[in-house]
Amino acid sequence: MSTVRLSRRAFGKLAGAVVATFTLAPFAEFARAEAELPVDLRTNRRLDGWIRVDEDNTVTIFTGKAELGQGILTALSQIAADELDLDLARVRMISADTSRSPNETYTFGSQSVEQGGAALRTAAAQARAVLLGAACRKLGVSAADVRVENGVIRVADGRHMTYADVVKNEQDLLTRDVTAEVTPKRAADYKLVGKSVPRIDLPAKFTGGAAFVQDMRLPGMLFGRIVRPPRYGAKLVSVNEASVMKLPGVVAVVRNDDFVGVIAEREEQAIAARHALIEHSQWSADFVALPDVDHLQAALPQWRSKDKVISEAGQDKPAADSAIQLEATYSRPYLSHASIGPSCSVAQLKNGHMTVWSHTQGAFPLRGNLATVLDMPASAVDVVHVPGSGCYGHNGADDVALDAALLAREVAGRPVKVQWMRDDEFAWAPISPAMVMHVKAAVTKDGRIADWNYEVWSNSHAMRPGQPGGINLLAAWHLAKPFQPSPPPEIPQPYGNGDRNAVPLYDLPRKRVTNHLLLDSPIRTSSLRTLGAFGNVFAIESFMDELALAAHADPVEFRLAHLSDPRAIAVVRAVASRSGWQPGQTGDGQRGRGVAYARYKNIGAYAAIVVDVHVDRTTGVISVTNVTAAIDVGQVINPDGVRNQIEGGIVQALSWVLKERVLFDRERITTRRWQDYPILSFEEVPPIDVVLLERPDQASIGAGECSLGPTGAALANAVANASGIRLRDLPLVPSKVLETQHA
Repeated sequence: MSTVRLSRRAFGKLAGAVVATFTLAPFAEFARAEAELPVDLRTNRRLDGWIRVDEDNTVTIFTGKAELGQGILTALSQIAADELDLDLARVRMISADTSRSPNETYTFGSQSVEQGGAALRTAAAQARAVLLGAACRKLGVSAADVRVENGVIRVADGRHMTYADVVKNEQDLLTRDVTAEVTPKRAADYKLVGKSVPRIDLPAKFTGGAAFVQDMRLPGMLFGRIVRPPRYGAKLVSVNEASVMKLPGVVAVVRNDDFVGVIAEREEQAIAARHALIEHSQWSADFVALPDVDHLQAALPQWRSKDKVISEAGQDKPAADSAIQLEATYSRPYLSHASIGPSCSVAQLKNGHMTVWSHTQGAFPLRGNLATVLDMPASAVDVVHVPGSGCYGHNGADDVALDAALLAREVAGRPVKVQWMRDDEFAWAPISPAMVMHVKAAVTKDGRIADWNYEVWSNSHAMRPGQPGGINLLAAWHLAKPFQPSPPPEIPQPYGNGDRNAVPLYDLPRKRVTNHLLLDSPIRTSSLRTLGAFGNVFAIESFMDELALAAHADPVEFRLAHLSDPRAIAVVRAVASRSGWQPGQTGDGQRGRGVAYARYKNIGAYAAIVVDVHVDRTTGVISVTNVTAAIDVGQVINPDGVRNQIEGGIVQALSWVLKERVLFDRERITTRRWQDYPILSFEEVPPIDVVLLERPDQASIGAGECSLGPTGAALANAVANASGIRLRDLPLVPSKVLETQHA
């Protein structure tokens, strides 16, 4: 049995040669070896798809993961450099490029180090072994007779070969499948992993360089803008294209049914033409009826839903006698990504090939959807990831990529840059769904939770491009031959969708957790950082505090009494120790503190947070005065990078809890400007102290999202501790504080 497995890069190098790989091994043995590989290697087996040795003795690393500001390229370069015995200066990183990178699908779920890093570590270990073996054959020595220093293989007698020397006449040396036969180094042998090294993505951002896709400039580049309907459901009745074509610099007005765009020589000309198009366009009065933004708690449970019990235990036994029974309902609103830089993309159709530069988090899935909409073979479309100014989720990055491609198709040969305007971003980018969480529990007289019942209502948080059954790209829905969005996917536990982190990891003898996946979706929703985990952890950890109060127990001790995972116990104790937590402490009416704990996705990083607040009872303003975090992400690759991620998650969670909410009336989204959507300001960011519980003997797990849920809950718990006011509906704006204390 023979199969041909050639990457595009390998095929080019072989210049038409055909390489066949043969196996006579039993299928079961093949399956066993496959299962031992890190998950991202199982569909990207070619070693030269990950690693290339260059003539100057540098090594180029190819990753399908995208740099989103989380520092992933730095962490991955540390992993590769350590396995290859290279200085970081000799490592070059290529990120998420469909013409060159392995297909690692999406960069999401805090999985880049956990999955992409594991794959790269295995590939780099094998590459080193292959290079070392070839060098030893050429030098006539054994592996025990050589040492490797910064890509140079040295023999005790003074002879040496560089990696570049080894591959000089064996260009196909790395053209093979990765196997699980080579064992990566032990943690004790690493020189770079575990060290805080400078981020490779930061210099351009600090110095005003070309850091983002928004900064791109290509020769002969044109500029585009899109005109969107004024509301969901509106149809374009007419547009005076001729009048806009007369404006300075306008190259083309592109219309395809309800999709309207303009191309100009300069950006300010494109913006002016967009304004003119808006003035000269007439839209129908059709609209999609939106819910009452102030009464989502009542509305969501009434919508059609697909209901599923996702976790159940102890239902065959009666609950223990309880002394306390509580129930409460919590909610969070629709949230915007509020990316600082509006979504942007550059596209060029040249010689029948479409290249799109995008800050997408899924270059390969996006390529597939672009090819479908453009009616081009996937081989004729490439997506190159370029970082964007703000994301962590599914904002308008993918949508604007299609916008740019549709415009570029009209001016073949010249690149077209399309950037959304601020009102596009707020009104048309996917929004994180509102959620309602209801929980009730019983506690025995000795302070143990005897019964737990939890329900969550939420639309899908996972409507990215590349999902089966449809096209999740905005412009595709507005064309003369429209595409339909895909149906909301069911994502099983522990990953989850709106039910991510809905299953508590506390020791509960009897529990039932039900997910209500809402099928009615009047507002376009998709992924935002943590998916449903933020809402679920906010509800669960707020309720744990309410139970502790009812049981006259300290919140930290109450949690510890219901935990048996040693790593969970360790982070809770660490944050209590670092913050100087005093059991039984109560607020003084204005100042207080709260604690919360969660393990992200129930399989990821452990996070415990203590938040200190001041509540102004006169104005209702809540100020966060300090945050302490204890984090366990297993083996730490770059400590400073992990702290950056934890701090960023904390700041974003504080902003969500205190300020953020998308507003709309019954016909249209009314949040259109920053004035409509305040976010946390620099002066409001508190001191943040992050303690890392480093575990070099444990697998690395991602840091990007673990701190948000516990931060939100700890903040709400701190407000209750300070003021005696329990607020269950986010955001905790001053008006709610004042209304509740006077109720």
